[in-house]
Amino acid sequence: MPTPKLRSEHWFSGDDAGKFIHRSWMKNQGIPGHHFEGKPVIGICNTWSELTPCNAHFRELAESVRHGVLEAGGFPVEFPVCSLGEALLRPTAMLFRNLAAMDVEEMIRGNPLDGVVLLAGCDKTTPSTLMGAASVDLPTIVVSGGPMLNGKYQGRDIGSGTDLWKFREDRRAGILSREDFFVAEACMSRSRGHCNTMGTASTMACMVEALGLTVAGGAAIPAADSRRKVLAHMSGMRIVDMVNEDMRLSKVLTRQAIENAISVNAAIGGSTNFVVHMLAIAGRIGVELELDDFDRIGSTLPLLVNLMPAGKYLMEDFYYAGGLPVVIDELKAHLHMDALTVTGRTVAENIEGTECYNRDVIRSIDKPLIENAGLTVLRGNLCEQGAIIKPSAATPELMQHRGRAVVFETIEAYRDTIDNDDLDIDESCVMVLKGVGPKGYPGMAEVGNMGLPPKLLKKGVRDMVRISDGRMSGTAFGTVVLHVAPESTIGGTLALVENGDFIELDVAGRRLHLDVPDDELQRRRENWTPPEPHTERGYVSLYVDHVMQADKGADFDFLVGKSSADVKRESH
Repeated sequence: MPTPKLRSEHWFSGDDAGKFIHRSWMKNQGIPGHHFEGKPVIGICNTWSELTPCNAHFRELAESVRHGVLEAGGFPVEFPVCSLGEALLRPTAMLFRNLAAMDVEEMIRGNPLDGVVLLAGCDKTTPSTLMGAASVDLPTIVVSGGPMLNGKYQGRDIGSGTDLWKFREDRRAGILSREDFFVAEACMSRSRGHCNTMGTASTMACMVEALGLTVAGGAAIPAADSRRKVLAHMSGMRIVDMVNEDMRLSKVLTRQAIENAISVNAAIGGSTNFVVHMLAIAGRIGVELELDDFDRIGSTLPLLVNLMPAGKYLMEDFYYAGGLPVVIDELKAHLHMDALTVTGRTVAENIEGTECYNRDVIRSIDKPLIENAGLTVLRGNLCEQGAIIKPSAATPELMQHRGRAVVFETIEAYRDTIDNDDLDIDESCVMVLKGVGPKGYPGMAEVGNMGLPPKLLKKGVRDMVRISDGRMSGTAFGTVVLHVAPESTIGGTLALVENGDFIELDVAGRRLHLDVPDDELQRRRENWTPPEPHTERGYVSLYVDHVMQADKGADFDFLVGKSSADVKRESH
């Protein structure tokens, strides 16, 4: 029997009992019979949840996608998947990214779908849906949810996350009242959408556009802007054409596309979380990618986008200035402009006629905000498998620093002691936090940008060198070394750091060094005891047993490498 043109025909085409069951039960929703006759079935993969505020408007977006699919002659079917919200989910949404990716992968593979539209917004919903889709490799397009409108507080713009960290420090320093602190929280989040700074959600939206996986120009459209719905509608139309063209995800998500995304991430001042997610996505689609590639490709590129946390504007301003197409145009000498995108056109063709409308928001490449601003990969005896730092968010004077370590063995130890006036710490010290990596937290939480001691904040100190095996929010800033691998929980050198040790940071030299003799480190290693496991049951136990280190994307070892869309057996 010849292979059907459409994958969904394996479910719907024929007159046996199995096909009867598939069609009949779908018809109880009022679906007419002609929908099953050769129309591409398009899955609308929806990460909507009221517990994920960034994605709470996705039911409306899904309807816009549906209209586009119908207009183009497709058969739209919406389905829910695990939704991960940064605002509420404990202990960290990152713990469940791989779970959500497994959900997406199995729901796409196990159902009669010919193509997929991924609705994603909040930080982990974009990489998780893309990881799952990459493992199946059907025609796929991404519709991001869009950022919130600019926050407005006391006559000025404020950005989600970035200003939160500033308010936190001012509150701890005693210069912001409790009443004003509460007023600010409503002013910051005044519309639907994800973070309006260049945090992780905005970074992920820019990532998928730079990868060529969205309709061009869509990353920065505010969630409240009607053009976000137009984008969703056009994406619904385009996915039907992609199915007819057999434009599978692997035809777009190539090494060239990933290199483009790394370069763009440098120019926009994107989140450090980009690294761990891009590594995982590459691993799923089968593209070779290493931690050092991020440094080699992106570290010498300039920062062009003047957005918080590295600059002063917000995503709404970025959109009005021309959005990501302007950045791509400025970077064209550094990009693979012939890379194919889901529009069916190349990167170069997608940005024809691009104009910049505000050069203070998006700088030209010959007049950047910061030179050599991309993420930097560090090596040394404190991070044998690597660590990262975001120079554009750091204090220049601290980029080369030697200081005495003040060690917090756990996040609880940090919280219990950081406010103590008798804590032996000054601004020259290096704050070290252990036990917050993939296995250690578990889930590699966004706690790396530790708040500074109030006694130093009151003196006007606003940055110190901080080191951990965890992550930090893309909205955060500071001279923060992250993703230290191997992590402390599995016996990485970070586990051996003691109070009073001296640590050397040399960003220009790509070096992070613990100034302790090898024989002393060996003695400490022999006396080191691993921490007790968090649990011996359920998903968390599976996670701890199989999660890889940060330099490998913190994916599960058994999920690396794509599978296929094949399903070997019938259900009836």
